[in-house]
Amino acid sequence: MYHTYKNGFIEVVCGPMFAGKTEELIRRIKRLEYAKQNVLVFKPKVDTRYAREEIVSHNMSKKPSIIIDKSIEIMSYIKDNTDAVVIDEVQFFDHDIVNIAEHLADKGIRVIVGGLDRDFRGESFGPMPDLLSRAEFVTKLTAICVKSGLPATRTQRIINGKPAHYEDPTILVGANESYEPRSRHYHEVPGKPKKI
Repeated sequence: MYHTYKNGFIEVVCGPMFAGKTEELIRRIKRLEYAKQNVLVFKPKVDTRYAREEIVSHNMSKKPSIIIDKSIEIMSYIKDNTDAVVIDEVQFFDHDIVNIAEHLADKGIRVIVGGLDRDFRGESFGPMPDLLSRAEFVTKLTAICVKSGLPATRTQRIINGKPAHYEDPTILVGANESYEPRSRHYHEVPGKPKKI
């Protein structure tokens, strides 16, 4: 007796800025394309750093993408022959992205999302905690701390050469002019309330 196994699961690639998340997504897209899989790539409208209609890594690797504002827009692009959906900068999307990822995976579509798991304050970013808890596979990448050379798991926001204050806005799209990878002990957030 033969069993038919249905594809469909959620993968999360996360970590701080400059850890290679988009590079890893592009690597996975290339593998899917090589296997003749139909892949849809999405990115949020707010991400305008390098190119409007492409996901682009910091080392300038690129793949064409569909720009969307709200996560529900993904559904209008899904066809019967869609094998995989890749979403970059997923932390910028509304929480509906979690249910959409679950729905697509349940339908047999491979869902690969990439994004920051923490904001510049070191706190959970947007829908990432829910996506991480529902994912079958999680790849947590690290960068190199610019202060210590240790593995960096956090993103330091810099404003006029100084660490951003806790009360600054959560979203400020930028690259190395505004952010640095930092390890735990070199991550600074002035004004951050003490938890204990």
